[in-house]
Amino acid sequence: MRLSRYFLPTLKEAPSDAQIVSHQLMLRAGLIKQEAAGIYAWLPLGLRVLRKIETIVREEQERAGAVELLMPTLQLADLWRESGRYDAYGPEMLRITDRHERELLYGPTNEEMITDIFRGFVKSYKQLPLNLFHIQWKFRDERRPRFGVMRGREFLMKDAYSFDLDEDSARVAYNRMFVAYLNTFARMGLKAVPMRADTGPIGGDLSHEFIVLADTGESEVFCDRKLVEMPAPGGDFSAEAVQAVFDERTALYAATEEMHDAARFEAETAKGDRLSARGIEVGHIFYFGTKYSEPMKAKVAGPDGVDTHVHMGSYGVGVSRLLGAIIEASHDAGGIIWPDAVAPFDVVVINLRPNDEAVSVACEEAVTRLEAAGLDVLYDDTDERPGGKFATADLIGVPWQLTIGPKGLADGVVELKRRATGEKDSLPLDAALTKLLG
Repeated sequence: MRLSRYFLPTLKEAPSDAQIVSHQLMLRAGLIKQEAAGIYAWLPLGLRVLRKIETIVREEQERAGAVELLMPTLQLADLWRESGRYDAYGPEMLRITDRHERELLYGPTNEEMITDIFRGFVKSYKQLPLNLFHIQWKFRDERRPRFGVMRGREFLMKDAYSFDLDEDSARVAYNRMFVAYLNTFARMGLKAVPMRADTGPIGGDLSHEFIVLADTGESEVFCDRKLVEMPAPGGDFSAEAVQAVFDERTALYAATEEMHDAARFEAETAKGDRLSARGIEVGHIFYFGTKYSEPMKAKVAGPDGVDTHVHMGSYGVGVSRLLGAIIEASHDAGGIIWPDAVAPFDVVVINLRPNDEAVSVACEEAVTRLEAAGLDVLYDDTDERPGGKFATADLIGVPWQLTIGPKGLADGVVELKRRATGEKDSLPLDAALTKLLG
């Protein structure tokens, strides 16, 4: 992708109302543009990152056995009346009346709709267990939308819903999502700690938030340091394996400030392992039994032929929110530092003198070879001064910068910079390309 033909509207300064680092950098790096309070247009660079995150989330859901569908953004109010949540949900729900006076709402979550879909097609325990997920835009009319995509009104979310015959089976489904979330966030370069959470308006008696530690996090969290150091559990989703992971992680203390018990923290955690930090919620999972299946009559025939209300859970990941969380956890004074797996481009090739034929030929060769190997390449072929090009490359956070200029070519070398560490190497073009291609 040639930068001269790309749409990348960067800013030297962030607007004054951008209060946190991720909001500032997303605006400055041309990832988003605010259209209304808490509502953003996703510009090309931001959309590329959003799609990379979405792909990881989708792959890990499918690896854990979930099946993808897509539900609409608008829902019938009558479904929510069946569950009893329509009046209880509060002013965060955007309520709409169409031209035929039908009452609709812009979905803040999908428990009711997925239960309606399930009860229309699944009639026997032989069709269980089942986990259905989608990645869809949601809307919650926050009183004070702030912090950019971290607390917007419109947001992209992955939500999954499990259906099981009984509580024991439902807890296995819960544990599978627990493990899938740990794998998901690890692939994005994040250390996410599961913490016991309040169930809130979703309901139920078992819930965990997944918290990414970041100095600029929105809330204070307390946990055993060993939780942060544990590796991703991997892809064994047998009932025994996921129970073992769940038991290992939940045996150690971890709590948000709302759930924190200082006495328990001191009693259960060795002094050297007590970690107090700031955190950002990026995922939330719930087991709520028959909270929705009973009022909405979602039943299956059990092995004994008796109709039984299914046990359910729901599992959310803030896909668009993750961009903000990743930036909060990974940035420096120069801008964003994207982990490789979610970066909009793998490498930016910087042409220091576009009107120099030899430099341009070398740049074109580099771009062609890198793209042929499957890398996403941004080619800065603009007439911007070198200092401006370097500043833009740092700001947008592409993991590798390959700089080619006349002086280096005369000496037979190019410069390869790793954005995360700032390490620079001067080496022949072939050697630089070999290093990039691994």
